[in-house]
Amino acid sequence: QVQLVESGGGLVQAGGSLRLSCAASGLTFSNFAMGWFRQVPGKDREFVAAITWSGSSTNYADSVKGRFTISRDNAKNTVYLQMNSLKPEDTAVYYCAQSWRSTVPARRENEYDYWGQGTQVTVSS
Repeated sequence: QVQLVESGGGLVQAGGSLRLSCAASGLTFSNFAMGWFRQVPGKDREFVAAITWSGSSTNYADSVKGRFTISRDNAKNTVYLQMNSLKPEDTAVYYCAQSWRSTVPARRENEYDYWGQGTQVTVSS
């Protein structure tokens, strides 16, 4: 079965950086686009970033563009989210997800089949 396991979350001061990782198993990782979403309690989950199967195309939410970078290593079945210049409003649980698409860096939740359990990111002011 498909498993997605996030790691790398934690507490960081505003302006700092974190790198999230998502290790995938139980699927042919290189066949699928991957994405990151985040959720704050009481709010809907929101799109953060996505990347196609090859890594040739990416997509970002306007709120993170220029600060976050999504990448992947298909040999390691891992997708990453490098987060720089973090702000308190980036505080959330971050989820990685596997899309049923391959060549489109999808933005909508219904374009994703499988989800990880999430990792908490807290940015203090």
